[in-house]
Amino acid sequence: MEFLLYLVLGACAGVLAGLFGVGGGLIIVPALVFSFTAHGFSVDVLTQMAVGTSLATIVFTSINSIREHHRRGAVRWPVFVWMTVGIIVGSALGALTASAIKGPVLQKIIGSFAVLISFQMALDLKPKGGHELPGKAGLGTAGGFIGWASAIFGIGGGSLTVPFLSWRGLPMQQAVATSSACGLPIAIAGAISFIVVGWHKPLLPEWSFGFVYLPALVGIAVTSMFFARIGARLAHRLPAKVLKRLFALLMFCVGMSFLLK
Repeated sequence: MEFLLYLVLGACAGVLAGLFGVGGGLIIVPALVFSFTAHGFSVDVLTQMAVGTSLATIVFTSINSIREHHRRGAVRWPVFVWMTVGIIVGSALGALTASAIKGPVLQKIIGSFAVLISFQMALDLKPKGGHELPGKAGLGTAGGFIGWASAIFGIGGGSLTVPFLSWRGLPMQQAVATSSACGLPIAIAGAISFIVVGWHKPLLPEWSFGFVYLPALVGIAVTSMFFARIGARLAHRLPAKVLKRLFALLMFCVGMSFLLK
């Protein structure tokens, strides 16, 4: 029964991720927090487990997206390479940061981030372009910050990477494609780091691999990879502004539920 729940969650996360054009982590982390709470997992570890498991699922869901963007020739691979240098270091530091924060406090931080994203999408706030793309050191520094924040929130970093690359002059299509590529090293480095820092933690439930909960990982990965395609098809049939407003409302409700707990 529990595994069936994760299959359904993966399907919902996949559809919403494809529909709204964001990484599934924004959906998966809150859902896993509620699920783990309902299953009686310790409050001291359940939030970190939700974040670590979310990052592990993004490893699988991002691969199809990268292949499609690469096929269309939209990924700026040199930008990806130098941002990845910082992403790997930043993701490891983000996992260490998240593991040092108490679960309830981490939920408040994630809730605040969700509310901010809801306002950004509802008001369609975007940085103005026109700035030149930074050099290797600048890309590495930006990657480090994005990797650090993404590991704390359990996301693929698209909500941070796309605005940054757009602000630095990349066309939106290339910014989205390159951001999708950057989501893979964020997820890999973050998931490995959460496994390592959670390896010897007490109070972990059975079938935990550090801070990654294997039943949830398998269930979500199996269905989200397929249903993300369905969400992407739906996105082309529904008005973009309506989609953004609906997702903003969803994120606001999720964020406030965390902040008011």
